[in-house]
Amino acid sequence: MQTVDVLVVGAGLAGLHTARLLAQRGLDVMVVDRRRSLSTGIRTTGIFVRRTLDDFDLPDHLLGPGIRDVLLYPPSRRAPIRLTSDRDEYRVADMAAVYEHADRAAASAGVRVLLGVRYVDASMGLVRFAGADPVRTRFIVGADGARSRVARDLGLDVNRRFIVGAEIVHPIAPGNATPAFHCVLDPRVAPGYLGWVIDDGRHAHVGVAGYPAAMRTGIRHLLNTFAADAPGRTAPTGPVERRGGPIPVGGVLRRLACPAGLLVGDAAGAVSPLTAGGLDPCLRMSELAAAVAAGYLRTGDPSILRRYDGNALRTRFRGRLLLRRAFAGIRYPAAAEAAVAVLRRRPGRVLAARILFGDGSFPDLEPRLADPAFDHP
Repeated sequence: MQTVDVLVVGAGLAGLHTARLLAQRGLDVMVVDRRRSLSTGIRTTGIFVRRTLDDFDLPDHLLGPGIRDVLLYPPSRRAPIRLTSDRDEYRVADMAAVYEHADRAAASAGVRVLLGVRYVDASMGLVRFAGADPVRTRFIVGADGARSRVARDLGLDVNRRFIVGAEIVHPIAPGNATPAFHCVLDPRVAPGYLGWVIDDGRHAHVGVAGYPAAMRTGIRHLLNTFAADAPGRTAPTGPVERRGGPIPVGGVLRRLACPAGLLVGDAAGAVSPLTAGGLDPCLRMSELAAAVAAGYLRTGDPSILRRYDGNALRTRFRGRLLLRRAFAGIRYPAAAEAAVAVLRRRPGRVLAARILFGDGSFPDLEPRLADPAFDHP
């Protein structure tokens, strides 16, 4: 039976980033994932916001062109609101390649990544898998998605509020058009959220998301309906890929850590409640999670785990949680038309620009990482 310091369940961006940071702190780290290839089972669109691009060293060659224009459409699709930033606000990544890059970086730090290994359960430091020998570990990191089994086994909080998203991705012919982010507010195709079209210079992403209980005809039907006449769509030049999955929108969970382990990424609810963006939060929380876990494992002091406090993080999301509830209340096209009309006015445009172009999508966690308790040995 193998024994490791930390077992990370889930080889997504949050899991691989956390694993690499832990290994760089001198810990013996293993990552397991049920997928046999990191290029399969991708659920995220791969939209990175400016703040992430500024703060993290992402491989530039894996990112599409910078996007500065966002167009907001009412259900009628007439007269969209165009918001333009003076800086690149978004870039869409080739997520399969980003995962492979993160995998190589983790392996270079000494992490062992095992694919095709399905987590079964964990108890008293013993982790069991389907089709593989059990592993004994001092600490478990749950990076296993929105409906985390690790969270349940550790007795931590679990996500309870979701929207579900689906997306069509296909290659496009190169062109000279300025890339833009098209967003459609229409509860008939995306109840409680929106439909979108965005491209990364090589592929077009057409998607919808919303509350599943309100999707009476099913998300696949809604996606196909939206994709048939979505604004900004581009004809495919090759095979079409479908993505989808649940997105937690209840905010960061309150109880994220215990002496047996902690949660990161979607498992921790690390998704902006309003915009449903999770790539920036997963990287920021992974930095704090790695620092906390390393400090705890080095000292054995359980008080260090209290620094990974979901309650403290949730206070920064009060406004967005309220806006999320208001957004969920837009159930009819006429209400969506009225909401877009409000956004046309100057205060509404300022609010929309602040949400779409602002720096407050996720709390700044760097001051916590500067704590002397987290210094390297």
